[in-house]
Parts: sequence; C-alpha cells; structure tokens
Amino acid sequence: MASRVVLYVALVLYSMVLFLAADYVYSTFLNRQEEWPRGPQRDYHHALVPNFDGYDLWGEAHYRFVTNSLGFRDALVRDVPLVPTTRRILLIGDSFTEGTGLAFEDTVAGLLQAAGTQRAGKIEFLNAGVLSYSPSLYYKKVKHLLERGLRFDELVVFSDVSDVYDEATHYFCQDDDPKYQKYCDPVERNFLDSACHVSDGGRNEPCDVVPFRFSKPGWGPWLVQHFFVTNGVRMYVKFKLQQWNGSMKQRRLAAETATAWLFSPNQLEADYAPLGSAEGIVRSVNNMQALADLLKQEGIPLTIVVYPWPVQLALNDQASRQVSLWRKFCATNCKAFIDASPAFFAEARAHADWYEHLFIEGDNHYSAEGNRLMFEMLKKHLL
Repeated sequence: MASRVVLYVALVLYSMVLFLAADYVYSTFLNRQEEWPRGPQRDYHHALVPNFDGYDLWGEAHYRFVTNSLGFRDALVRDVPLVPTTRRILLIGDSFTEGTGLAFEDTVAGLLQAAGTQRAGKIEFLNAGVLSYSPSLYYKKVKHLLERGLRFDELVVFSDVSDVYDEATHYFCQDDDPKYQKYCDPVERNFLDSACHVSDGGRNEPCDVVPFRFSKPGWGPWLVQHFFVTNGVRMYVKFKLQQWNGSMKQRRLAAETATAWLFSPNQLEADYAPLGSAEGIVRSVNNMQALADLLKQEGIPLTIVVYPWPVQLALNDQASRQVSLWRKFCATNCKAFIDASPAFFAEARAHADWYEHLFIEGDNHYSAEGNRLMFEMLKKHLL
C-alpha cells in the first residue's frame, strides 16, 4: 500500500515537472506577449493607443479591443476627421465609459454610436473615456483635443463615484494649480516626458501614446512571463473560488475605498491621502469648472451624467452626495444634468438578483444588461 502511494506521488510530481517545463518553453520562446492598449501620455497621464486592434483583459474576460485614429475605443480601426459632417457628441469618463470587460457593441458608447448612425439625421458619438480618468484628466484631455482641432457639438461627462478618490490621490503632475503641483512626483513627471515620442524632443511638440508592455523587474513579473499558462490557471482557479464563496460580491456591496466618501463618517479617510476626501471634492469641482469654462469659450454645451455603484443600490443610497454635488454644479454650468440612479434603483426594487444581471460578476462595472439600461435612459436625452 505504501509503495503505491509513493508511486502515485512520484507520478504526480513527474507530471507537474513536465507541465512546468513545457510551460516554461512555451512562455519563454513561443508566446508573444500582447501589448496593452493603453500607454502614458505627458499632458493627460494616460490614453488609449491609436489604431489598436487586439484584445484586453479584465478579470477572466479576454475581449476584443479596437481604437480609431484619435485613440478612442471604437467598433473598428478607422480615420476620424477632426471636423465632422454631421452632429457629433463627445463622451468622456473612466472605465465605465470605456466599457471595461465588454465588447464595444455592448457598451453605452457602442449602443449610442449604433443608434446615432441609424437616425435620419445622423449623430456621431465618439468615446474619449479611458480607465481611471477623473476631472483633472477630463479637462486636460478635452483641452488637448480642442487645441488639436477636434470639433464637436456637445460634451457628455460620465462622472464616476471614484472621481473624488482619484482627485484626492492622483494626477498632480497634470494639474495647473501650484497648490496641487507640489505633490507631483518628479519620477512620474520624468517618466511621462520620456515616454513621449515627439519629432524633435521639444516640450511643446505633440505627444504620441506608446503602449505599455507586460515587462517589469522582479521575481513576480519574471515568473508570470516565463510561466504564463501556470499563472493563468492560478488566476482562473482563484477567481472561480472567490465567485463560488461569494466574497467578491460581498465586497462590492459594502463601502470600499473609492466609495467611502459617500458615507459619513468616512471609515477609509486615511486612503484619501495626501489631500483627504474633502479636498478631493474641492479639486473635482475646480477641474470640472475649468472644463465648463473652456467649453463655454468654445460655445459647446456640457452635460453631466451620474450613475450608481452596487454599494449604493445595496444600501439604498438614493440621496447620494455624488448626485447632489453635480446637480448643484450643473445648475449654472450645464445644458443638462442626467441622474441615471432612479432607473437602477427601480431595477433593484423589482429584482432580487439585480446585482447578477446589472453588473459583471464580482465587479463594480455594469454588465451588458446594465449598459443597456443606461442606454435606454440616455437615448431620451441624447438622441
């Protein structure tokens, strides 16, 4: 009996060694590491790579990712003229607007684009949203696009709950205000400057976006690079176990760092260093005001859209600080303020399994059904 156990253990170990050896050979010599469709950008920190046609990863999702000549997520690689021939609406926001984890045609931007092209009086929708954007970058990117000569008839900002956290903790090198510039990390500033591909290296030259590659120093990244299949199996098993025990969902239905500022007292205030959540709100409004003033000079109307995260639906946070903040701002700065929350709260009241059908499993981002609900509400205003 003991000899059979030893034999089984030896066979298992032998099989593992063969598997790891095959994985090492494949990962090191045969597997072409994909480029990420995002890269550093000197003026507004990061952006999508123009004319990208490949795939992106989010959790266990491996989905098609395409950008156009402007570096905007799109249905296909195409040249977008700076001056439109029809009405054009520019969308900007963070990962919710970019459409993280979904095919483009299932995102709000994709649904609006498809509906706009089917109208007799066509409306072109362009999606300038990118993962982890916030008001500092909304302003800087729109300013950059206008200076580049891009013309559009309306700007729609999808203001995310996480914006206040981002403004309290990030993007100080991009801010024009010296009060915030002092927090700029010189290493980050040098990285963003060096990452720029310009014609003669001048500070005022246009900055091209260069894709990140999955290559970092240290043992962890080395193991991922040389044991790509093993790491994929590890991540998949971990993800499925977290789904099975419900821990991922439970985290989404409780306050976390990005949403903690909505609730009083803020139990995670320490995570909002160096500015703190109160100053994060101030900086959010200041940069949105700069954006509104810029648009006013150009004669372009501004619309702001807000929408809920799962924790807000779970805690019935209908009188949200996010809603009141931007409703007050829009009273004097916007063409329209659109609160998508009532549609989502109605769904939550009508369906006990609202989380499962409105959100990507184990995530805060909307599923295809959640994006469809947002689209059905927005088309009344934008189409």
